Amino acid sequence: MATAGFAPDTPLEEIDDEQLPVAPHKRHGLGHFLGLYAAEHVAATEFVIGATFVGLGADITDILVGLLIGNALAVLSFTLVTSPIATRTRMSLFGYLERFGGDTVAKFYNGANVVIFSAISAAMITVSATAVRALFDIPPQEKAYPTSFLFVVVAVAVGVIVVLVAAFGFNALTEFAGICAPWLMVMFTVGGMVLIPSLAQTVTGYTELRSFQDFVDIAGSSVFTGTNAEGEPGIGIWEVIGFAWAANTFAHFGLIDMALLRYAKKPSYGLATSTGMMFGHYVAWISAGLMGAATAATMEISIMVAEPGDVAFYALGLSGFVIVIVAGWTTANSNLYRAGLAAQALLPRMPRWRVTMLVGLGVVFASLFPFVYRSMLPLLTYAGLILVPVGGMALAEHWVLPRFGMTQYWAQYKGLRTNVPAIVTWGVCLAFGFGLDVLDVMPFYYLFLPTWALSVVLYTVLARRFGAGDDFSEQVSKEVAFQRRVTEFQAEQAKREPHDHAPDRRPLTLAIRAVWLVVGLVVPFVLGWRVMFASPDLFEYFLNREMFYAVTIWCTVVYFAFAWWDLQRGKQWRRSQAPSDGGPDTDEVTPEDETPAPAEARSRSRQTVG
Repeated sequence: MATAGFAPDTPLEEIDDEQLPVAPHKRHGLGHFLGLYAAEHVAATEFVIGATFVGLGADITDILVGLLIGNALAVLSFTLVTSPIATRTRMSLFGYLERFGGDTVAKFYNGANVVIFSAISAAMITVSATAVRALFDIPPQEKAYPTSFLFVVVAVAVGVIVVLVAAFGFNALTEFAGICAPWLMVMFTVGGMVLIPSLAQTVTGYTELRSFQDFVDIAGSSVFTGTNAEGEPGIGIWEVIGFAWAANTFAHFGLIDMALLRYAKKPSYGLATSTGMMFGHYVAWISAGLMGAATAATMEISIMVAEPGDVAFYALGLSGFVIVIVAGWTTANSNLYRAGLAAQALLPRMPRWRVTMLVGLGVVFASLFPFVYRSMLPLLTYAGLILVPVGGMALAEHWVLPRFGMTQYWAQYKGLRTNVPAIVTWGVCLAFGFGLDVLDVMPFYYLFLPTWALSVVLYTVLARRFGAGDDFSEQVSKEVAFQRRVTEFQAEQAKREPHDHAPDRRPLTLAIRAVWLVVGLVVPFVLGWRVMFASPDLFEYFLNREMFYAVTIWCTVVYFAFAWWDLQRGKQWRRSQAPSDGGPDTDEVTPEDETPAPAEARSRSRQTVG
């Protein structure tokens, strides 16, 4: 729906959900977001980013302190910038952008999302292909381009599966991705634990850690050494802080995660992002760096070309192949699905599945080139630089314009299909941000800050010149009446749509849950702990490590079997609790369905970029 086409007197049944605020009965508590962000930010990208920090030469102090500060800044950005706007508007950025930016801005935004999410999908397909490659003993792909025909075959096969699932089976995939999250968190943690005794032996001469200082000394001497892959002094603490903060710029300063946080009952729930930032972007990055460094040393290659499949296998045995395939596959699918939705907004007459297939062809081709996934660090940073001006304009529209006597949604009230100030602001900010990068004025990790600030100021100034300060009293009164109708409409919806269910505490369900929790999560963690802290010499270390490898793969099988069983029983239980009056079956509304991705106009998915 274009901005000019939005009419407050339109029957609410005819308005797309993206144009309406989230109903009160569909909002979630703190626990939902703690789990959501923990699941979202543990992905295959962590293998690449952790190794990149090692290759760039960060030292251990900079890593421990810098990542802590940078991720804390990211949490504060979600809490102070994204969450307040999301919980006041109750709209996704896409819906909000259509209201104030117009059809043209929305098309540019969708085009940017197609490129960005396609690149992330291609990178994750390549990551999954590295695990499959190792299973068939295909040589590592150390060049920027493929050097093995068999690797091309593997990458194409993995990519075709990803494209087909994204086009036709995404709902099942999102359910599967949800049950993967706890297992991924545990396995990323124990992967580093299993390799620390081996690193300790080379540094201290013994395999057991006796204090935290031992860990610092070992990691600092053998992994995060302060020397980059070329043997020169590496990046410092400011670069580490900057990347940790900028890695999710498009989500917080860029406001893409309005799509998630609009479902939060309170603005303070932005603090729930700490589970993703402090685990996925702190513990997992450090653990991935440890795993990558140990693997590179064993294979006698540079960590910059060590493939995630090899790294995970060396740290986790056969379970390592599973973690790389699962993490890469689920991330690639969700982002390709999102890219397809963005492309469909550009080609509205074409079915989503067909658009996804067309975008998928380009994604599969890009996945053949290993340099794509090895460029994840700058890719995420530059993606933020591209999308941050849109977030700045949305913030200005919401907070700044009313503060200076202007009217929110002024372009809509004037009947403009194109918000010229928004187009000009975005173009100027892109030239400004990338110009600063070319001139090397400051580390590119921090380019989003001046770019974002410029977008807020410039959009505010231009909006006033184009009529945002005019009198729109009549239109505002219609908007108030419209919002009142929405409140009444959603109150009636709440009566027809059951949303509270008694928890499933049947004995068999509790037994199933206990099995996947204990066997799938607790046992691997205990075995990893035993490898790290109960290996007094190399002989005991190898015995403990081999036991970890042998048992963990079966724990993995049990975990996925019983977690899937638990998921299916939960769906059946919710169906049984629904009223039998022909009303909606709320079991069909999954968390993924409830949380639209930023580029969606007609469908929904969960954001899963690490």
